[in-house]
Amino acid sequence: MKDIFHRQVKDHWYVEYNEMSLPSIQKGWILPVDRWAEFDPFILMAEDWFKKGTFPDHPHRGFQTVTYVVDGRLEHIDNAGGRDILEPGDVQYMNAGWAARHAEDGVEDDIAHTLQLWLNLPKDKKNSETIYQNIYSEHAPVVSIDGGTIKVFSGDVAGVQGPLQSIVPITLTEMTLATGAEYTLELPANHNAFLYVLAGEAEFANETTLKKHGVAALTYNKEGSSETKSTLEIKSKKRQTKILVYSGMPIEEEIVPYGPFVMNTMEEIKQAYRDYHEGKFGPPAT
Repeated sequence: MKDIFHRQVKDHWYVEYNEMSLPSIQKGWILPVDRWAEFDPFILMAEDWFKKGTFPDHPHRGFQTVTYVVDGRLEHIDNAGGRDILEPGDVQYMNAGWAARHAEDGVEDDIAHTLQLWLNLPKDKKNSETIYQNIYSEHAPVVSIDGGTIKVFSGDVAGVQGPLQSIVPITLTEMTLATGAEYTLELPANHNAFLYVLAGEAEFANETTLKKHGVAALTYNKEGSSETKSTLEIKSKKRQTKILVYSGMPIEEEIVPYGPFVMNTMEEIKQAYRDYHEGKFGPPAT
């Protein structure tokens, strides 16, 4: 049996927020875009509070999004006829692929509070089919542990398989731990990973304590495989703690994130804009 890789916290920080102009209210960068090479396959992650009218019809190409609704209601509309309302604890997955065109907005007078992750696609999948998948909170399997629960949205974690069907393998886990509860989370050893503290306070890898709005980037085993496991020691320190943990295998390709597109070269970005203006993304999402 191969040695298990024990993860450590390689970097940590707290999200800083900026007040915005209505209908947007506040924004913070959980994963800032200028560090995408460190976070590979993750590109950026934004935390937003907004009202209806902030994110109307717009295009995407070349990457995926994973949107977690923290509070309020989020309405999704796409130009393939999809329309749905997501509530707190729900997740939406979108593979923009070659040409997505959608809108995502608050509902009525709600203030939507969301976490949106941009997840890269390898070069050979940037022209893949556009896919949307809604994962309602009640459909994600929940595992009871001593002092808490683990809800699995994506990947094989804690002995259960999450329903999110990503084009590239990722895990997304929501952990809720009572004060003093301890848990050892297992993740694929070769996955890059990070976590975000939604509530409470916890100690990670027996060394780093983070409160609400804290982010930690974790070490991983580049020589490992998806079949070998790694562990992260977690201990809740104060009140009920809620944590989101994301992991994914690095793609190791140069990218150009520009506006609503993520491609491998600037010429591909220009082509995406040309295709959009020529109507190749289809009609507006209304």
